[in-house]
Amino acid sequence: MDGILVFGLLIGLILGGMWVQFAVAGAGLFYIWLIKGFTGWKALGIVSWGAANSFTLAAIPMFIFMAEILLGSGLSARLYNGVTPFVRKLPGGLLHTNIAGSGIFAAISGGSAPTAAAMSTVALPELSKRGYNIRLVSGSLAAGGTLGILIPPSITMIIYSTFTETSVAKLFSAGLLPGILLACSYMGLIALRCTLNPSLAPRDRRALTGRELIESLGNVLPFLILITIVLGSIYGGLATPTEAGAIGVIGAMLVTSIYGKFSLRLVSEAVTRTVLMSGNILFIVFCSMIFAYATALAGAGEALVGYIEEGDVSTFTFLIIVMVVFAILGCFMEGLGMIAIIVPVLYPSLAALGIDPIWFGIFVVILVELGQLTPPLGVILFVVASSYSKVKIEDVVIGTIPFFAVIVLFLLLLIAFPDIALYLPSVTLGN
Repeated sequence: MDGILVFGLLIGLILGGMWVQFAVAGAGLFYIWLIKGFTGWKALGIVSWGAANSFTLAAIPMFIFMAEILLGSGLSARLYNGVTPFVRKLPGGLLHTNIAGSGIFAAISGGSAPTAAAMSTVALPELSKRGYNIRLVSGSLAAGGTLGILIPPSITMIIYSTFTETSVAKLFSAGLLPGILLACSYMGLIALRCTLNPSLAPRDRRALTGRELIESLGNVLPFLILITIVLGSIYGGLATPTEAGAIGVIGAMLVTSIYGKFSLRLVSEAVTRTVLMSGNILFIVFCSMIFAYATALAGAGEALVGYIEEGDVSTFTFLIIVMVVFAILGCFMEGLGMIAIIVPVLYPSLAALGIDPIWFGIFVVILVELGQLTPPLGVILFVVASSYSKVKIEDVVIGTIPFFAVIVLFLLLLIAFPDIALYLPSVTLGN
């Protein structure tokens, strides 16, 4: 009953128009006061220290800084042009560049919004001029943008790791194969639709020339080398994610220098954007720690375990319920807020159901992807729509529906074959 009160108050505040961060903190503070009075707030010092004193969270500003340097330099256009010649002969043509380019940039940015913004700014004007179906273009860019939180490094995975005390390195490793498979699924959908209806995308059958190959490799290789160094240092045990993020920042500066884009102004602007984004994310974490403390006092996690054991709830049923809950919350809440609110309550149930916490982390991240594509609050929908004046939000929403269905099917596949997420961590990092 107490847990229902906490969540009821939270949902009421959000629906009333309060910002998610303040709604989360407000609901938590009110409940703590309700059962313990003002003396219960004395523990907030420890809670706030626990939220701030985290070496894992220090990775977030590093990865954001790396992405902002590359995004601010305008090199996303060079990356997009570098991928294009390799996929233009496929059914769907440059639509595959949206997915492949997003996948590569995702391995740099650590977030979905920067990935979607970088690709949309370049792709929408160009593909619109070439006669591509604008809804399919918008949908592919929105879907590609969601790869930013699944393909490592991922800020969302770092947040999940903070609340569950799981290994960030294992989460990064676990997300790699699902990210690649999901990107391939998107490309398969595009190829199928454009084969059945060629009018959706003009076909470019020109062969790749030697000059184009050299130019394309020159545009793509520095990014691939940077990704390999950052992720390789983590998987090889040479650096922690935080240290790898710092390596990535230096690498991003070198890449921008190679292309003649590096400047003190670029760094200054990147620092400003990094501070703003990092502050917002870490404030969400702090507010969520207060809410997690309140739910712990309410015994919400233990109560859920009791309901599962008494009701003999199967693992599949539990996961389907989780999918439905995330789908509903995704309509009016952003991804980090959903993780911060739901995961601390659900996490105690994983052991009772025999669910691997690393696998569940990937499952949750994909659910957050769904939330980012769910109207009316789907962040990626608005990022894509705002990138080009000729695109309406309804075009993006309609364009993402097929990709939304692909994500749902992929989640069911992940439930049926958990090794999709667990194979690489077992091989690269062991048990």
